[in-house]
Amino acid sequence: MTIDHIDLSRVDLNLLVALDALLTERSVTRAAARVGLGQSAMSSALARLRTLFDDELLTRAPEGMRPTPRARALAEPVRSALRQIQALVRRDDSFDPRTVERVFTIGLPDSTEVLLGPKLLAYLRAEAPGISLLLRSIDRIRILQELDADRVDLGIGLFSEGQSHHKRRLLYRDSYVCLFNADLLGIGPPVSLDDYLRFPHVLTSLRETAHGVVDDALAELGLSRTLAVTTPRFLAVPFLVRSAPVIATMHARLAHFFAGTLGLTVSPVPVRLEDVSFSMLWHASYDNDPAHTWLRRTLVRLAAEAGPAEMI
Repeated sequence: MTIDHIDLSRVDLNLLVALDALLTERSVTRAAARVGLGQSAMSSALARLRTLFDDELLTRAPEGMRPTPRARALAEPVRSALRQIQALVRRDDSFDPRTVERVFTIGLPDSTEVLLGPKLLAYLRAEAPGISLLLRSIDRIRILQELDADRVDLGIGLFSEGQSHHKRRLLYRDSYVCLFNADLLGIGPPVSLDDYLRFPHVLTSLRETAHGVVDDALAELGLSRTLAVTTPRFLAVPFLVRSAPVIATMHARLAHFFAGTLGLTVSPVPVRLEDVSFSMLWHASYDNDPAHTWLRRTLVRLAAEAGPAEMI
């Protein structure tokens, strides 16, 4: 599309900054504070935006200000345009991780935090001491909204989908194994299918359902298992397993670490389960951001350097 420079010059592009803040905060007061304006100036900007787009954009609601359908449609294109402008004016090919100062917010499950967190933190303290991390627990459903709202810089986990403005890169693949206390169960590896079904199980699920991939695999065989407990926290699993005669089916890298640390036993799963892929997910507007690119490459390298049982 050809740019109409005369028409575009009549638009105050600072209004887009105000619009992004308003749509993020959904409050004139908070939006004003976000961009360093007075409340009256932000109110004036909102009035000009309503004229520009011929739409109310934000209407009053009990929970604050509610964006109109037109405003919701504008949110992502406006934020993407602002990020590209910011990257353009800030572009610095002499990026040096040793001197940069930045906080990265990463959304990931606690299992991945245990595996990658220690190595990443140690590397950052040695090579990029000005970079700090804000780690947040997040699931694959909310991650897209968090990335679009710029509340998360990077997501790590089992991501199978995204939109055209999301980028994804594989970090590592993992398989499933059984984790159990051999002394309490009175069995050793490999666990037979009969024993697998005889003992109750621990299920880790971030959703509010007591159903997992194991249940799907067993259902195909006309079988089912007994669940003793379902928890959303991977870090609770080894302590549950250590204290009771139960079996947990979990990702191999994490299971091997727990087994070595707490004296538990690992065995192949006696039913066929597909391997899983852990990926990074980010907003496309950060694709060429030097610091963001450096962080992604660092994570890929750290994950590749660690073997299946050496992620810690």
